[in-house]
Amino acid sequence: MSVKQSLLALLSEGPQHGYELKTEFDKRTGHSWPLNIGQVYTTLDRLERDGLVLRGDEEVDRRVVYSLTPAGREQADEWFTSPVALDNPPRNELAIKIAIAVTLDDVDVKKLIQTQRRASVEALQKLTGARHVADPEDLARQLVIERLIHDINAEIRWLDHCRAVTHTHGKLLRH
Repeated sequence: MSVKQSLLALLSEGPQHGYELKTEFDKRTGHSWPLNIGQVYTTLDRLERDGLVLRGDEEVDRRVVYSLTPAGREQADEWFTSPVALDNPPRNELAIKIAIAVTLDDVDVKKLIQTQRRASVEALQKLTGARHVADPEDLARQLVIERLIHDINAEIRWLDHCRAVTHTHGKLLRH
């Protein structure tokens, strides 16, 4: 996920200070990706260094307002018109954990998979509940919840595949 691009996009609505940006990011993503306020200010510093935002003067309440430069607006616009690269998928801790587990003699892979599957089903149930109580007018939250539900459903199907393969073939690989 690109914090940089997200902040540029939020600033395209007008000047804001760091805490406003964090609050808007959290609100618009349904609090699905906790954004640390320190990360916001570090990113804003880099964006200023790169000529994508302008740092305003410190106000009486010690807040600093940031605004987009033309180059920053161009990058924000480009982000929305470009596809997200799928050729370099993010690291998936669960996939790495299972891949390593199947290569070790002393790991109970069946138990690992079952424990993770149970946790994934519980998370799916929570998200399904959240979908039902979420404000139907909050489209951003609805879309994020649906994406998370699809991700967990895919994870459960993959875990079922892992269970079937490891059951049929014992442990997949040993090095």
